[in-house]
Amino acid sequence: MTAATDRPLAGKVAYVTGGARGQGRAHCVRLARAGANIVTIDACGPVGNHIGYEPAAPEDLAETVRLVEDEGVKISADRVDVRDLAGQRRVISGAIEQFGRLDVVVANAGVMSWGRAWEIPPEMWQEIIDINLTGFFNTVQACVPAMIEAGNGGSIIAISSSAGIKSVPGAGHYCASKFGVVGLANSLALELGEYGIRVNSVHTYGVDTALGNDLSMYEIFQKHPQYIHSFSPGALPTDSLIAPHQVSEVVLFLASDASALLTAAQIPADKGYMKV
Repeated sequence: MTAATDRPLAGKVAYVTGGARGQGRAHCVRLARAGANIVTIDACGPVGNHIGYEPAAPEDLAETVRLVEDEGVKISADRVDVRDLAGQRRVISGAIEQFGRLDVVVANAGVMSWGRAWEIPPEMWQEIIDINLTGFFNTVQACVPAMIEAGNGGSIIAISSSAGIKSVPGAGHYCASKFGVVGLANSLALELGEYGIRVNSVHTYGVDTALGNDLSMYEIFQKHPQYIHSFSPGALPTDSLIAPHQVSEVVLFLASDASALLTAAQIPADKGYMKV
């Protein structure tokens, strides 16, 4: 391989939300290995009262920093919640001051909880919508003006879900948020095309993260066993949850010039689950 092929993002800057662990960390490391300097944020603490798995911790974000620096690039990491628009704007302003540009945005931060739509508390609905959908909106608000001003085009990658295309029972609020991500991403693609900025969404299923291993899911299945039929295996052999680094290869493709013809696309990373 040539150096250009090995490090297709050399000299570029990528912003990843929710970078402390799971998919976010994997995306940071993979984009760094491809040559990009990294900017990342994570709340690194509890973000809701109805989320059934442990939140990321500051130590997780510190580990992401270490792993990215091991790839020989620079990283700027801050404890900021995606719901904090002013915080995201501050981070992006600092990134432009430090690096002079912003080329790739991976809107990854997201959470999930379980319950039937008419039974969940309104607060539970709001947590999911505020983090998954409004958090993406805030990321767009913070990043797009800087990308347009830089004049380098770029790629915005929204991490949605298979549940952003194929609804599942027991998580209507999550599906609503992830369908919303698709709508916003598609609109942005139409609005940002003239600036050479592409916008696509990635749709995962069963990823090996804290969210993907949330045991509270099984409480829903115990109460409503017929729901299990909506969570079928994919078309490919599925012995375990998908490793986050496998999703990161899709993210890298969308971040690089290899995907120059793709915008307003919904990219499945689901082993064919949505077609089964």
